[in-house]
Amino acid sequence: MIGLMLFWVNSVQPQDTTYVDVMDLTESKGVEWVNQIPHLKDANKKIKKGWLKRLILGKDDMTSIQKPVEVIAFNPENCMIFEQGNGTLFAVEQDKIKIPKLLRKNERYFPSLVGACLLPDNSILFTDSKLNKIFSLSEDRNTLRELNARLELSQPTGIAYSQKNNQIWVVETGKHQICILDTHGKPVKTIGQRGTDTGEFNFPTSLWIDRKGHAYVVDALNYRVQIFDAEGHFINMFGENGNGTGFLARPKGVATDSYGHIYVVDALFHTVQIFDKSGNFLYRFGNQGRDTAEFWMPSGIYIDKANYIYVADSYNSRIQIFKLNYTP
Repeated sequence: MIGLMLFWVNSVQPQDTTYVDVMDLTESKGVEWVNQIPHLKDANKKIKKGWLKRLILGKDDMTSIQKPVEVIAFNPENCMIFEQGNGTLFAVEQDKIKIPKLLRKNERYFPSLVGACLLPDNSILFTDSKLNKIFSLSEDRNTLRELNARLELSQPTGIAYSQKNNQIWVVETGKHQICILDTHGKPVKTIGQRGTDTGEFNFPTSLWIDRKGHAYVVDALNYRVQIFDAEGHFINMFGENGNGTGFLARPKGVATDSYGHIYVVDALFHTVQIFDKSGNFLYRFGNQGRDTAEFWMPSGIYIDKANYIYVADSYNSRIQIFKLNYTP
């Protein structure tokens, strides 16, 4: 069953899906499309370059974004993209997209990049669910190391840092649990087991922790999001399987804005749904397509301190950036 689930997480094929009985309230709620990475003017050039390289050399262009699954952003001009298609990372600075120097080789370093999080010193932690490891990338992006080489994990996916108690939370999809670590990667405790009750999981994936230390876990095959406090105690949950407004079909990334609204990416609906703190549906943005503000199998999401929203639009090979223009 775990082997089958690995295919589900990392090898989903695009498909047409009708999102039933929904109304796109993007404009009325103040979510404004800002930009994309690569920029529109560069996107067609990259597509042509990749096509020519496959035609002439018989291989993919390892220097272009193919299937981004996660993003960590400081601002719309400075971010890190986790690229599952090429098995590498891309650094974006002032419109320039490049692979960090220590990773510039024509090979797959990471076969299954999934989750990432930012630490207080601006270093980045990220997971590889096939290597069963957590990696640490330094602030200057010149040093890469494994976080606690002795740590044994089973399909690590989502990862987040808790400012509340200086801990690292990582989802172990293979064990249907959350593993909580100290900053050195030493296990502190675990939360959950396989099941459908509160505090139990069925192939959990993504994870986000807000400034209050509340953890939001995408409990993927229970089609819900569970919320825990900084100590790991269950607070609330919302979501169920369905094909209409407020339901979840293939929930992926999760994040919160500065007002406490909860954003859930749904790959099957090709949209981002927004819920309030109690899990009540508010609105959504995005439809299936290739135009701006449209998605094709989106996955990861990141929201920065200024409420810029970054969505890994995986099968459109781009990161789309939105701005929340909301006044409570």
